[in-house]
Amino acid sequence: MADDAVIYTADHVLEYPFVRSVGPVVGAFLTGLRDGKVVGIRGSGGRVIVPPTEYDPETGEETAGLVEVGPEGTVRSWSWVAHPRAKQPLEEPFAWVLVQFDGADTSFLHVLPAASPDEVSTGMRVRPQFAPEAERVGHVKDISHFVAVGSGS
Repeated sequence: MADDAVIYTADHVLEYPFVRSVGPVVGAFLTGLRDGKVVGIRGSGGRVIVPPTEYDPETGEETAGLVEVGPEGTVRSWSWVAHPRAKQPLEEPFAWVLVQFDGADTSFLHVLPAASPDEVSTGMRVRPQFAPEAERVGHVKDISHFVAVGSGS
């Protein structure tokens, strides 16, 4: 580059100044979480999908008919996290769990705190632990975590 070359710079802030609506189906799910309940939707053949989607993921057909499910469910699969990383949902050891709520035909991914993997098993019964009512805002984090059925937490 020549000594007399001019370099032009300009400050620029990249932003996305818009808000997206979640729509009637996901909106109903998030509103349910805010209210301390879980809802799914009927898909093809009457299957209940949780979390609800506007279209059946297997057939592509439109879904219709919101359905309250749970509040309890069954762990269908899980993965142990002994040393959580900075951006994971819990600071202590936990399991990612796929929970099939009673009345649902699909599973929902969330977390289950546990001191060791011996405290988690496929087939165990769990329920959501909701955040305090005053703190719920209509977000998946309105369920703070899952607990084993019969657990005092």
